Amino acid sequence: MNPKVDAFLSKSKKWKEEFEALREIILGCQLTEELKWGVPCYTFQDKNVVLIHGFKEYCAILFFKGALLKDAKNVLITQTENTQASRQIRFTSVQEVSKLQAVLKSYIKEAIKVEKDGLQVPFKKTEEFNMPEEFQRKLKEFPKLKTAFEALTPGRQRAYLLHFSGAKQSKTRESRVEKCMPQILEGKGLDD
Repeated sequence: MNPKVDAFLSKSKKWKEEFEALREIILGCQLTEELKWGVPCYTFQDKNVVLIHGFKEYCAILFFKGALLKDAKNVLITQTENTQASRQIRFTSVQEVSKLQAVLKSYIKEAIKVEKDGLQVPFKKTEEFNMPEEFQRKLKEFPKLKTAFEALTPGRQRAYLLHFSGAKQSKTRESRVEKCMPQILEGKGLDD
C-alpha cells in the first residue's frame, strides 16, 4: 500500500467505497501501487497495467492495454471513439464492484500476462487519421508548415488532426488550424 494512495482515498468524497474495493482487488493481484496523474495506478515491473479513476457519473478501472484483452464477459468499454489501447470497466456502486470481483481478478491477471509477454497494441498510423481539407489547403499554401508538421512526432500529429477534425463546421476547423499554425511551426504539440 502506497501512502500517497492512502492520502488520495482519504480526500475522496465520491466513489470512496468503490475505490477502496477496487484497490483491495488489485493489490491482491501482486501489482505495485503508485499515484500517477493524480490517481491510483498499478504497475508490473514498472509497466502501467491498470488505474482507478472517478468521474461524475461513474468510477472505473482502466486497463492500459485493454484492447489486447479477450473480454470474455463483454464488460470492457472504449472511453471515446479515438481511444486505441485502453479500455474501462465502469461502476456506479460498491455492489457492482463486488459482483465483478472474480472477473476483475481474471482480467487483471490477463493484463499482467500481456505485460510479461511484451505485447503491444497496434496503433493506427497517422496517415489513417482524417486530415480535414482546411488543413490540407494550409499545408499546400505554406510549404514550411507542411515540413514542420511532418517533423512532429506521430502522437503530436495525431493530436492536431483529432483537434481539427473534432469541429463540425468548416469555419471552426479553419479557425483551429489558423490558431495552431504558429505552434506547429515552432515544433510544438497541441498541449506543449
